[in-house]
Amino acid sequence: MGEAKRRQVAVQTQSSDEMVVDTPGGRMHVQWDHGASATPNAQLAFFGEFLATTGIYDSWVNSCPLMYSSPNAHSKLDVLGTWLLAILAGHKRYSHITGLRGDTVSAQTLGMQKIISEDALRRSLSRMNAEQSQRWLAPQLLGSVQAALNTPWILDIDTTIKTLYGKQSGAEVSYNPHKPGRPSHALHTYWVGNLRLVLDVVVSPGKEHSAAKARPGLIAVLERLAPEQRPALVRGDCGFGNEPFIAELEGRAQPYLFKLRQTTGVKKLLGRQFGREDWTTPGPGDQGWSAVEDTLKLSGWEKPRRVVVLRRGVKADLALSRKIKNEVGEQIELLMPDQDVEVWEYAVLVTNSTYALDAFGQLYRDRADCENGFDELKNQWGWGGFTTQDIERCQTSARAVALVYNWWSWYCRAAKPGARMEAITSRALLLAGVGRAVKHAGQITLYLTPMHGAKDKLLGLIANIRAALSYVRAVAEQLPQVDRWKTFLDYVVAKITRPLPPWSRTGQLIMQA
Repeated sequence: MGEAKRRQVAVQTQSSDEMVVDTPGGRMHVQWDHGASATPNAQLAFFGEFLATTGIYDSWVNSCPLMYSSPNAHSKLDVLGTWLLAILAGHKRYSHITGLRGDTVSAQTLGMQKIISEDALRRSLSRMNAEQSQRWLAPQLLGSVQAALNTPWILDIDTTIKTLYGKQSGAEVSYNPHKPGRPSHALHTYWVGNLRLVLDVVVSPGKEHSAAKARPGLIAVLERLAPEQRPALVRGDCGFGNEPFIAELEGRAQPYLFKLRQTTGVKKLLGRQFGREDWTTPGPGDQGWSAVEDTLKLSGWEKPRRVVVLRRGVKADLALSRKIKNEVGEQIELLMPDQDVEVWEYAVLVTNSTYALDAFGQLYRDRADCENGFDELKNQWGWGGFTTQDIERCQTSARAVALVYNWWSWYCRAAKPGARMEAITSRALLLAGVGRAVKHAGQITLYLTPMHGAKDKLLGLIANIRAALSYVRAVAEQLPQVDRWKTFLDYVVAKITRPLPPWSRTGQLIMQA
């Protein structure tokens, strides 16, 4: 018998669960182990401890309006547990859930019987109407942050565009900066500034991206907050600096800070301001910006309002061009500024707050951090996906993703109070790890093997998390009726607060980014 024939016979007689593979590192004997309890996300056990100790997971599940009467139906815990695992894994489509279904360890960690299929999850979510979803998730989302809002904070409001590729409800062609002409949804989002925590998100059809469509959601958030928890400032870009939006906030005695569009009235204001001699002197942290203030009454405004003009000299080499018409036709004329010409970049802000003049430059520049939050939620979480034919389930999934995102953000801040950790790095560090569960004498032992290169740092982060949870358990043991989630947030906020800058109110604290 030749060598080739012997090899063929050996392969035919070999068990289907046993293989010999030749790799660049040498020959390996491979066997499938279908009965083992293993997981690629073994550190979910620590996150599960966080969910159980703080009580937020039980509250989320128990308040869910899903009800089943059939004994063959999936349990509510299996439905929501599967959804949580999919969001936490960074999935963007329901079909990605198939990659989780063999993870029995994660299911057991969350008290589930099994991880359900993608179709079962979609059907389950369709059983809730828009009103039920709103009553369930909106309070849960706000409640994930509200207990920490006794410290002065800023509410950022902004809108992002979710591009769509099918025939979904509300998929309308409108403003879409990245893919012009493509249908989209508009996500109006309300943030805790600099902490990138979501207070609420409202999904609207693509054509409803204006500030007028964002105003009802903002008012709903403000009305659900206690007076002492209201933001020190509501902040937004030039889309929100219009009379209806401003008048609504002034009627509620709510301080605000918005940028103004470069209208004719604003340009006339600039012409009067640039000749003034009382511009502030830029400090070390002002990035070259100086400021003056004045009052302005635009044609659509009911009364004059305080405006702040910011300017900064442009240091780069510039070339200006303009179109001219002559006998030849239309041509481009290039103008080179001489040394007597000063070139400025500027911004005009409107506000009713009492902050000092030199504070507004940094206050408005901090608003740009919203874009980082949108980038993280759309690219590292599921805001760019979980799309269904009806806009109601898109709204439900947007709020659910934001809720899990908030939970994970607080979890990471307990691990590392001094800085934020984005999902792309924190999942690999605080969630991933090979785990094997062994049950013996009624006890489950999870053997965890971290694969991250910073495993020494990892042990310190886990110790920080467990110290926070130990504090919560100790307080709850002494005071059984205490709100465990608020106790946890109080502990974390105390770790991340610092004194306010000199231009703010003394004796108070502000949460760091």
